[in-house]
Amino acid sequence: MKVVKKIATVFASVLLWAIILLAAMFAFTTLATSDGKKIQNLFGYTPLIVKSDSMVPVFEKGDLIIIKSCDTSKLKVGDIITFNTIIENEYALNTHRIVQMEEQQSMRRFTTRGDNNPVDDRHVISDGDIAGKYVSRLPKMGKVMDFLSGKVGFFCVIVLPMLAFFLYQIYHLIMISISLKKAIASENEAKADQEVLDAQKAREEAQAALEEAKKIKAEAEALKAQMQQQATQDDK
Repeated sequence: MKVVKKIATVFASVLLWAIILLAAMFAFTTLATSDGKKIQNLFGYTPLIVKSDSMVPVFEKGDLIIIKSCDTSKLKVGDIITFNTIIENEYALNTHRIVQMEEQQSMRRFTTRGDNNPVDDRHVISDGDIAGKYVSRLPKMGKVMDFLSGKVGFFCVIVLPMLAFFLYQIYHLIMISISLKKAIASENEAKADQEVLDAQKAREEAQAALEEAKKIKAEAEALKAQMQQQATQDDK
């Protein structure tokens, strides 16, 4: 039974940390691109959700990709970069491969294209548009992040498990409190029993001492009577 409880506790702890990690990733992914053209990063890394299949087979819609801040002067043709651009008349982030580089008036310009696209991207970008370089991907994790962005997903995956864990911890604390009270009660009972035994032992020892004293007294009186009798006989 103790082994089962220990396994359950370990499992609950692992689940909690997984939920916390997932919630932190969701929060950071959500906030990373919330500031217009500027994206946030943690130690230079930023997670982004893939919204199209333009880079299949490298990554696809629903994946979560990781990009890293980079020195744009070291970029070369073939690198996959994330950059600010305009898509459907709105500022957006895009992640495509560099297919051509050129320098004009001390400014580098990059032509990009999605691996799954037949033509180059419409807008040519410069160093200042580049947000980072593609590092790796987490397959399908973008779908998880999208699911979490909804009320139902966030409640089911984050709120509900954390609430369940919180209630479990309360239950665990109550059980510990009950066990502690039982232990204290048992200790007090054992202490009381020991005091009774000690008192009984003390009475027995006192009784034995009294009996020994009576015996010594009787022997002393008998010896005294014998000496008196002997003295009487000597006088005669």
